[in-house]
Amino acid sequence: MRSRFPDFVFVTGIGTGVGKTIASTVLCNALRADYWKPVQTGSATDSDSDFVRKHVDFNICVHPERYRLREPASPHYAAQAENTEILLRQITMPQTDNRLIIEGAGGLLVPLNRSHTILDLIVHLQAPVILVANEYLGSINHTLLSLQALHHRRLKLLGILFTGKPYLDNQDIILEMAKCRNLGRVPHTDNLNREFFTVQGESLRAYLQQYFDL
Repeated sequence: MRSRFPDFVFVTGIGTGVGKTIASTVLCNALRADYWKPVQTGSATDSDSDFVRKHVDFNICVHPERYRLREPASPHYAAQAENTEILLRQITMPQTDNRLIIEGAGGLLVPLNRSHTILDLIVHLQAPVILVANEYLGSINHTLLSLQALHHRRLKLLGILFTGKPYLDNQDIILEMAKCRNLGRVPHTDNLNREFFTVQGESLRAYLQQYFDL
């Protein structure tokens, strides 16, 4: 039985560099959703918001970051470098009548300050979660630990979205042990252009329709 896809969803990953922004761009195309990255580090160059805006195939609404920090480092450190502190109470959901894709920074236990992590931010926003997993040696452990952390905080998991190339039987064993929904795969490409994201958005939308009313 299909359920209605949520109005907002938090896209987090099993670590840094696993393809959260690529997955978020595909999700925005698939759902014609707004995009929001509450905490951005390394913004001295192009931001993740800039990447999404450039690669979607519609006139997307990209909501401004609550914290946009220059240092390409953990959010707590990047904030310290600018003599500021990331406070959960200062991060509130943007107003929109559209679906919203929220992208985190790094993995679940990346610190925002000396007390709170990305996991605490998800709890604060009360957002359902899509976990992005890239496959490599060690990704089974990283994925199952991430799922355990989400379960411990009683957060709603929509499923795992895999990115990149398959590695051995990692996907199969992760899904078998985790007993959670497989939301498909965004494949590896050397050409991250708008056409790629259009095709992947259409493919993902068709895949999600087996689980959700979109």
